Amino acid sequence: MSPRQSHSTDRSWEVACGYSRAVRVGPYAETALCSPCAPDGTVLHPGDVYRQTLVCLDIIRESLEAVGMTMADVVKTRIYVVDPQHWKDSGRAHGEVFADIRPALGWVYMSSFFAPGITVEVEATAYRAG
Repeated sequence: MSPRQSHSTDRSWEVACGYSRAVRVGPYAETALCSPCAPDGTVLHPGDVYRQTLVCLDIIRESLEAVGMTMADVVKTRIYVVDPQHWKDSGRAHGEVFADIRPALGWVYMSSFFAPGITVEVEATAYRAG
């Protein structure tokens, strides 16, 4: 394995802003902050925190798999929400995906996101020994 692996989902903003969706260096991987958007930039499930969180987590899963990791390797997630009350619905989605893995989790409250209709974004850190 090369010392550094990067994965892109080919969304236009990844190229325009110069970043990868996931980067793995050795046993560590980080994902970019994932928005609940389709590849063309369309916001999916506007205003639905639960479903948007599931979309974000699915993008994370796909990105980690592209660099040779799985959701079982996730050690920390960060959920960004625009309303403190959104912790309940985003947490429910997170709990369904990570019920048996139970990574560390932090919430960050934002004043807004880059597109109307986005209520949540998620990022993750993963680790796989050896």
